[in-house]
Amino acid sequence: MTDISAGLKGSYSGNANSLFKLYFKTSLLTVLTLGIYRFWAKTRIRKYIWSSASAGGDTFEYTGTGLEKFLGFLVAVVILGVYLGLVQMVLFYFGLNIFAVEPESVEEAIAQMAAFYLTVLAIMPLWYFARYRARRYKLARTRWRGIRFGAEPAAWGYAIRALGFQLLTIVTLGLLLPLQTFKLEKFVTDRSWYGSAKFHQEGKWTELYPAMKHLFVGAAFVVLAAVIAATDSSIQFALLTMAAGYVWALVGFVYYRIKSFEYLTHNKTLGDQMRFRTAPRTGHVIKIAIFGGLAVGVVVAILFGVIGAILAAVAPGLIAGGGSIGPGIVIVAALYILALITINGLTLSWITQRILGHVIRVTGSPEASELAQIEQREADRGADAEGFADALDVGGAF
Repeated sequence: MTDISAGLKGSYSGNANSLFKLYFKTSLLTVLTLGIYRFWAKTRIRKYIWSSASAGGDTFEYTGTGLEKFLGFLVAVVILGVYLGLVQMVLFYFGLNIFAVEPESVEEAIAQMAAFYLTVLAIMPLWYFARYRARRYKLARTRWRGIRFGAEPAAWGYAIRALGFQLLTIVTLGLLLPLQTFKLEKFVTDRSWYGSAKFHQEGKWTELYPAMKHLFVGAAFVVLAAVIAATDSSIQFALLTMAAGYVWALVGFVYYRIKSFEYLTHNKTLGDQMRFRTAPRTGHVIKIAIFGGLAVGVVVAILFGVIGAILAAVAPGLIAGGGSIGPGIVIVAALYILALITINGLTLSWITQRILGHVIRVTGSPEASELAQIEQREADRGADAEGFADALDVGGAF
């Protein structure tokens, strides 16, 4: 692997305590404002994470605002409401209704289920559309060394391709997953910019198959379990083999994500010469996920144990005294909300941030001389502040 120590090396300075405090405080404000503050909350978390990441000693800057996200969300909700209303009108015309009362026959149950899945199918193009728009918005609101990132408006092209490749992957039982991964990454990379310099995705999709080796092993275990169960040899051994295959496949999926990311990063270029390198360790990522998950699990057990104890102590006294249980329910509900905020905050700070920090620290470029020739690009005013992504709940923690 090419050494990046003398070139442009990434670093991350964020810490768990600071991020958790920020998440907890902004989540409380979100609850108190009945969800309205969540746009400003996500913006503040992004500003923290972006400013904690740096390359070559220069930190990244996030310039998005909560207000533009809020306004984008309102516009998206109106458009989605009209679209879904039209979808339901079409379904109703053909005798299908997702909002029907309890079905009284098998036919009505099938029709209601069909209406539900057709509605989900109708939303899928918008989900991929929102995914690309969200990525474009984040790039448009990201700066490094004062230079803006950006992406071309191609959300519908991405949505159509994503649906097509997703269908191919399903039909081939996952065998064409590398094709889907490579083609979609190439589509978004080839339309991304840093200032006046354009990104390019090189390489071949068939080179991603080695990253699938553990997925194939997991699938082999599942097939073996089915064979064992079919021959009635030992149902216990079949279940054990199935469990082993499931766990191996989970690890294999993490391995695939990391190794495909590594291959795609090594074959990315910026401009004519600048290339990138990364070396995330699968074992380290899995260790973070496992130990972080165990730690969060312990906190979950303690928090819900406390909530259960409070409920058990309060409810009998209120009932015996003939009083209303309303105050007790309010207290328990408030504790439940605080517990969920705590769990999500710990997951973000103990797991997500640590994995992100690891990936950033092992990523960089051995050659950065071309950066001096890159000029500023015009501000992208076409991004919709990822309103559709917020309305469809697309995206992760930040």
